[in-house]
Amino acid sequence: MKSFTEIDVEDINLSNQFSSFKNIYKIGRKSNIKQWLYAVSIVGIILLFLPWTQNIRAKGNITTLRQEQRLQEVNTVIAGKVLKWYIKEGDFVNVGDTLLQLGETKVEYFDPLLLSRTQQQITAKEKSIESYRSKAATAEKQIEALKEGKNLKLQSLNNKLQQQQLKVEIDSNDLVAAKNEFNISKRQIEAGKTMLDGGAISLVDFEKRKVSFQNIQSKRNGIENKYLQSKQELVGLRIEKNSAIQDYIDKISKTEGEMFTSLSNVASTESEVSKLQNVYASYTARSQYYYIIAPQSGQIIKAKKEGIGEMLKEGETVAEIVPTTSNYAVEMYVEPMNIPLINLGQKVRFVFDGFPAILFSGWPKNSYGTFGGKVVAIESSLASNGKYRILVAEDSTEKRWPKEIRLGCGATGIALLKDVPIYYELWRNINGFPPDYYKPSISSEKDAKANSKDKETSTQNKK
Repeated sequence: MKSFTEIDVEDINLSNQFSSFKNIYKIGRKSNIKQWLYAVSIVGIILLFLPWTQNIRAKGNITTLRQEQRLQEVNTVIAGKVLKWYIKEGDFVNVGDTLLQLGETKVEYFDPLLLSRTQQQITAKEKSIESYRSKAATAEKQIEALKEGKNLKLQSLNNKLQQQQLKVEIDSNDLVAAKNEFNISKRQIEAGKTMLDGGAISLVDFEKRKVSFQNIQSKRNGIENKYLQSKQELVGLRIEKNSAIQDYIDKISKTEGEMFTSLSNVASTESEVSKLQNVYASYTARSQYYYIIAPQSGQIIKAKKEGIGEMLKEGETVAEIVPTTSNYAVEMYVEPMNIPLINLGQKVRFVFDGFPAILFSGWPKNSYGTFGGKVVAIESSLASNGKYRILVAEDSTEKRWPKEIRLGCGATGIALLKDVPIYYELWRNINGFPPDYYKPSISSEKDAKANSKDKETSTQNKK
């Protein structure tokens, strides 16, 4: 018998004795490995030529297209203390619903009859204005009467002046005639004296001529005195006229001063009335701010004050409200290197948090559970995180976004770019090249803008 070391294992046909040889050793059996290898290679080569959609992936959050539809604070305009809450956190309210009642904290507004007392002051000032206006109207009538009296007085004085002027002219003519008569009489008396010395006339005739001369001289002196008196009366009338004018000017000026004083009082009182009306309007507006109302429909969250009697400062936040809106959008932040590849109207696919999806980023049409969107806004400045912010609205040509999404929910966005073969995409990624520049068609951009306008119009119609 051979020892163990002398036995040739290959000579022994163990395959018939043990089944393990049949399962482990494939000697003598046909294999399909080559066929599978060829098939896989052919399929792989075919796959390399299949189209692949280049894309840019970015994280984002649910927001709204319009800023007034986003989370907002409800603030108090005036300072006050909490008197009563009409809602609690989590309640849904409609626009105009009362949220909170405030009480006054400033001493100058404690008077419960503040509005009525202010109105009384306004009424009293308005009556004072009417009195001043009546006084001004009376003064104006006095001025008209004084002007009329002045005109009549001046007409009377002008008539007297004309009469006196005529009298002076008459007296002047009489004086000229008297002087001529005096000169003739003087020559006659001188001639009579010569004739008396010559003996041509008697002394009696000379004495007659002398008496006639003296009478004529006396008459001339009387007429001259009358003329001077007439001239003096004319000067007196002129002085009287100037005095009357000055007197009426003083009276009219004094009355005009009273009228202007009344008008000034009217203006100043009207200014006071305007101030009081402004104060009254401020009081009325302040009384309306004692009740804080909902600026729009939504859900109340994060009440800042809890108890009754707590103090609020001017402009302090009372609570926050989440508007009820379906006009959602996604805000995404894109790397600066990729921002040139993003254009208005560009299509984006989304996977929202909480909604299961089967995603093939290169074959978006074969993905399941994704939702479509279009780029509607691209900010031109960097955000605080060093990226560019873009807004993507719902694509109206595809299925609607889920109603269950809420503001702030996360979303993964895939911006779809150019369609390229898979081998090109592999080569680009191996070499670290960026995606190809892709610009959507003009019609796509117009559709995006029209979609945005339609959503804004529908939102306004809902309001």
